[in-house]
Amino acid sequence: MKLWENVEYVNKAGKTVQVERKVQAKFSEMTENINRKVISRGVRAVNALRDAELEVLKGQRSGRVYKVPGTGGKSISASTKKLAKEYGHKLRGGVLYRASAPGEAPARRTGNLRMHWNGQVRSENSSNGGVAIVAELESQEYYAGILENGTNDGKIAPRPFVEKIKEKAMPEIQRIYSEPYT
Repeated sequence: MKLWENVEYVNKAGKTVQVERKVQAKFSEMTENINRKVISRGVRAVNALRDAELEVLKGQRSGRVYKVPGTGGKSISASTKKLAKEYGHKLRGGVLYRASAPGEAPARRTGNLRMHWNGQVRSENSSNGGVAIVAELESQEYYAGILENGTNDGKIAPRPFVEKIKEKAMPEIQRIYSEPYT
C-alpha cells in the first residue's frame, strides 16, 4: 500500500525532484542505522553477561576440602598448607582445594567452567511479525548443567549460578537497552 503517489516538484535550482524516492532513501538509511545499533547493543549485552559470569564464578567457597586427583607426589604449596588442617587425612604431598557447598556457585578447580563460554547475538522472528534480537551466553563445558541442576540420584547437589549471573548483569543490560536510538 502506497501512502502517496510519486510527487514531483521543482526545487529552487529549477531541478525536478521526486519526493517519494528521497523519503524512501532517508527511511532506509535510518533503518540501517537503528539495526546496527540494536546488534551493537546485543554484543554489549553479551559482554555484560560475560563480565557477570566471571564475577560470579570467582572467589573462595565454603565447601569441603579435597585433594586434587593425580597430585600425590607434588610438594605442598602455601595454599595447600592453609587447607591441610581441614583436610582430615594425613597429607603426603599433593594439592588441596576447597569445593563449593550445595547452593553456592561452583568452586574453581581447573578454571574450565569459568573460561569456556561462547556469546552470540542472533535474530529470530517474533510472534507479532517483528524481529527479536537475542543476546546469549552459553557454557561449552558438558558438566555445566550438572553443576547448575545437580544429579537425579542426589550424588551432586545443585550449585546454581545461571540466575546469579543474570541478576548481576541485568542492571547493565537494562542501561544498555535504555539508551536513545539517535
